[in-house]
Amino acid sequence: MSTSALPDAKPPSALPDKKPSSATGRRTWAPLSRRLAAAPRPLGRVLATTATVFVLASLLTFALGALSDANPAAAVLGDTATPADIARMEAEFGLDRPLYVQYFTWLGGAFTGDLGVSWFTGVPVADSIGQALPVDLSIAGLALLLAVVIGGGAGIAAALDNGGRIDRAVTLVCSALATLPPFLIGIVLIVVFAVQFGALPTGGYEPLGSGLGPWLRYAILPAFALSLDAAASIARQLRTSLVGALRENYVTGAEMRGFSARRVLFGHVLRNAAGPALTVLGVSVPVILGGAVVTEKIFNLPGIAQLSLQAAERHDIPVIQGTLLVTVAVVLAANVAVNAALAALNPAARRSTTRRRGAGTAGGTA
Repeated sequence: MSTSALPDAKPPSALPDKKPSSATGRRTWAPLSRRLAAAPRPLGRVLATTATVFVLASLLTFALGALSDANPAAAVLGDTATPADIARMEAEFGLDRPLYVQYFTWLGGAFTGDLGVSWFTGVPVADSIGQALPVDLSIAGLALLLAVVIGGGAGIAAALDNGGRIDRAVTLVCSALATLPPFLIGIVLIVVFAVQFGALPTGGYEPLGSGLGPWLRYAILPAFALSLDAAASIARQLRTSLVGALRENYVTGAEMRGFSARRVLFGHVLRNAAGPALTVLGVSVPVILGGAVVTEKIFNLPGIAQLSLQAAERHDIPVIQGTLLVTVAVVLAANVAVNAALAALNPAARRSTTRRRGAGTAGGTA
């Protein structure tokens, strides 16, 4: 059979996004920015949805604090405070204004980086979050990197050995990891690597500015504890997607054209099968941030989760509202990034958008 008959069974995403140069005939890679720009409407819908969710989340966050029974003036001034003292303190905090005025003032300040001032310490909330947030971002970033490396490698190995020993071993390990909470994994890691071998510290944190080595010594254990559940989910999704993609006709067509197995896997198949794994990666961001509440306590990390817990214990409403709003913003930003990556990998979206552009151009010239 002639190989020229095979392109009909091969989706456009099977080959690299290349096109020959009209002058030299050489093939050049299309930049990623062109792929992202090719799907503006889906990304526009995602951005609109993200903005709506952010506003609703900010409204709910403010309402939880405003409708609580906490009396900051009485708590700050003590039991000996007179009604006049309490009224003066409430006016200083701005609590004597209508709720809708307080909300729009707080939200407008949040867009400019002003999240208010702590009721008990007098420290700006943005400054406290600015010290704690880099801890969570660095740990979460390392955890996501480990999840991609571990889960991606395991998923590819399982798919290539479909039904074999490696496939069964990966499935078994992933099923076991899915049942273990991060705090339990963290305790085991401390006992093994910090207590038994003494290779790593039991807790604490060293900022990244102190050097990659010192930071990594303190960050690797909590990041590894947070990454395993996400790695297991990525491995399962990627394995399932790859097994199906490897059976497609375009794989046979690419192999008959003389493409190497590595090029077929990493250049064509992995690109088409990475969508579900990317979606899992986006879902893992709030899970990792949620697991940081307990993990930070175990590893004694001065992160935003501990800041919010301390604020909750003393009913420091501005700090609680600020940490919740920033956490929501981080999760939504991660969701936008994942959708942008999915749009770049989705050839169908690019083709439909190109057709819409072409139709619009034709209509305008006509």
